[in-house]
Amino acid sequence: MTDPTHAPLHTVARGRARWHRGLVRPVLQRRSRVAPGSQAIAFAVGIVLALTAGALLLWASGNDPAAVYERMADSSLGGFDAISRTLLRATPLAIAGLAVAVAGSMGLWNIGAEGQMMAGATVAAGCAMVAGDLPGPLLIVVMLIAGVVGGMLLMVGPALARAYLGVSEIITTLMLVEVAIRIVEWLKVGPWKDPESFGFAQIAPLPEQASLPGLFGHVHIGVLFAAALLLAFWLAVGRTAWGYELRMAGSSPATARYAGISLQRKILTALLLSGGLAGLAGAIELTGNATRLEPGLSSGYGFAGIIVAALALMRPSGVAVVAFVFGAVLRGGQSIQTLGVTSSIATILQAMILIGTLVVAVLLNYRLRWVRPVGSGTDDSPSPESTADATDAKPSDV
Repeated sequence: MTDPTHAPLHTVARGRARWHRGLVRPVLQRRSRVAPGSQAIAFAVGIVLALTAGALLLWASGNDPAAVYERMADSSLGGFDAISRTLLRATPLAIAGLAVAVAGSMGLWNIGAEGQMMAGATVAAGCAMVAGDLPGPLLIVVMLIAGVVGGMLLMVGPALARAYLGVSEIITTLMLVEVAIRIVEWLKVGPWKDPESFGFAQIAPLPEQASLPGLFGHVHIGVLFAAALLLAFWLAVGRTAWGYELRMAGSSPATARYAGISLQRKILTALLLSGGLAGLAGAIELTGNATRLEPGLSSGYGFAGIIVAALALMRPSGVAVVAFVFGAVLRGGQSIQTLGVTSSIATILQAMILIGTLVVAVLLNYRLRWVRPVGSGTDDSPSPESTADATDAKPSDV
């Protein structure tokens, strides 16, 4: 009698294939009808799930979740002063999120908004050093324009590589983040070092007139720039031929080519505009909330802008809402340090909101079906590889 441990390999393989063919497997099937406002519902549920998971994390670490959340809510939304502080943090988030959304409207991903913010702030600070004698309003305008130029300069390489060589903009934009930060660190100890800093290496402070005028509370006029940019992007993408061509080039490149649309030109336009907006966010953060250029000026706003744009589905109205919520989370995370809780809880909550929202959005748009491959009960049924497509599978009674 044949020893089963020495059975031919093809016999063992056939036995395993029959066993696999008898198993059911989950398949996501898109729902024919999706409830209106599903993304808003998913975002709200994602916030609840994030707060629940955060409460469990706080409780496990020996903290009182109720006291922590109460402090966060009071410091971010509990009054006029608190709301103004939240808006102060939501402003760079909104512009950075808009920068990512501009590229995302064409199916591109600008992962390097953090570096472009630093590049914009660096060029703006350089202009302030050269033209520091200009009147305040004129100097601020020059610095903001310089910020746009700085962000675009850092995006030129990735944009050209993506448009003409097909190189992924995800990799190139992300790699340049470190370059932008290292340049600022070099300037800090090199040519831009403040001679009056003594033993501490730091860049010379900005001129006194290089500060954005205040609006109310802690809010400066940068929030008006953010609102105007969101409105302009909404009108440009939804109401102009340029926006229609941009969306067409991203959703159907073949159709865009047939219509005579230059994909290379659209890629360059979308990415350079995205980089310019991120650079503007850096210049606004420099002139509105800092006294000098520092390597940590962007404070992670560029990376958080990716989450903001993703949760907003690249829509400007969604960017405004998500940026405000994240601004409240950041402000609240800063305030709980007095309770002995690390401010990193704010970053954790942001990640949890993203994960929760994505999971709920998938469940709202897709139905989970359990399927069994066709012919699973016969010896000559197809292999598991040939049944990978959902169209070759039948629903199980499970």
